[in-house]
Amino acid sequence: MSDIKNIDLKVEGKKRIEWAAKDMPVLDIIKNDFTKSKSLKGTTISCCLHVTAETANLMIALKAGGAKVLLCASNPLSTQDDVAASLVADYGIDVYAIKGEDSKTYFSHIKSVLDAHPDIIMDDGADLVSELHKNRVAQIPEIKGSTEETTTGVVRLQSLAKSGKLLFPVIAVNESKTKHMFDNRYGTGQSSLDGIIRATNKLLAGSVFVVAGFGWCGKGLAMRARGMGAKVIVTEIDPVKALEASMEGFDVMSMKDAVKNADFICTVTGNKHILREEHFKVMKDGCIISNSGHFDIEIDLVALKKMSKKVTNVRPFNEEYTLTNGKSVFVIAEGRLVNLGSAEGHPSSVMDMSFANQALAGEMIAKQHKTLSKEVHTLPEDIDIRIANLKLKALGISIDKLTPDQKKYMGSWEEGTN
Repeated sequence: MSDIKNIDLKVEGKKRIEWAAKDMPVLDIIKNDFTKSKSLKGTTISCCLHVTAETANLMIALKAGGAKVLLCASNPLSTQDDVAASLVADYGIDVYAIKGEDSKTYFSHIKSVLDAHPDIIMDDGADLVSELHKNRVAQIPEIKGSTEETTTGVVRLQSLAKSGKLLFPVIAVNESKTKHMFDNRYGTGQSSLDGIIRATNKLLAGSVFVVAGFGWCGKGLAMRARGMGAKVIVTEIDPVKALEASMEGFDVMSMKDAVKNADFICTVTGNKHILREEHFKVMKDGCIISNSGHFDIEIDLVALKKMSKKVTNVRPFNEEYTLTNGKSVFVIAEGRLVNLGSAEGHPSSVMDMSFANQALAGEMIAKQHKTLSKEVHTLPEDIDIRIANLKLKALGISIDKLTPDQKKYMGSWEEGTN
């Protein structure tokens, strides 16, 4: 059984799923391969991912491979309720997700997908892995392995592995080039701005836009904000990334200095309390703050509430915090993932590659789990190359190949200056 908002939303949900599928040709090829091979037959896969139309197509591909699939949300605001309804009604996939669910419901849904005693889990933020290691250790021998979708989850899992406490193999899908170089950069860049604009309808051109963090997600966001005409400031703790941001032409400074003139601030660090009391005190009146990191801890909302005399919902997914000093700060999507909280997440075309990686990682665990050590693994490079080639073919792009003479030259040390 499932727990969703309204099964009657299925018609619109199916339209959305089918629309997304048009831009996911690589995953479609893998789905067709799975249909023939049934390489996941007899496997139960429990997934904790954003319940979007793109994720729905991944679930459909896994089911085509013979798996029993269950899905819960990896964020309380990231569910598309119509998509959840269609997955249940049209595709026979159990879904436990409701947009805006409270924390109690969120964690009950995580427990529901684990109650199915999965062989494989797919995570986005490592919440399933965490629940198993904290509260369901007796269930761990049943788990063949897990996949992890996002940077934050990989950091948590690497910490678990480093401590020697990771009890089954994990494939860090996020580390694949055809995932993080495209999903994190181009996906986050576009979808985060989409969420901010939908929630505010504010003009970015000429504004001061602060990006906290210059990892792959921050690079994409900074690039896209500049493309919309904003004056972009980057804040960083890593001197190499700060130097890179500077050489990319962005202003780089501390957050305390950056917030003074900021019209928009978006955090994309994966760390906690990037925006806190000392920053709220010096923000300009009307500053709009948001987060595109995985968890809702990058903005210290507890401190902000204590500094505020009232909180007012002014637009969908847009709350005004009126500070005791009379200034206002606007928080988008409750400080949760702005690109999914107030928009629709990454475009299907870029998720095509990410979920191709997820599907093949699931198949790899099903086939090779007995030989995989209890560590955080990456997918083999040949899978990256296969996905990139399939994407290029779908886009109608041809590239050169090395001649036999060039291959020989690149593999030798004898030839050099004549």
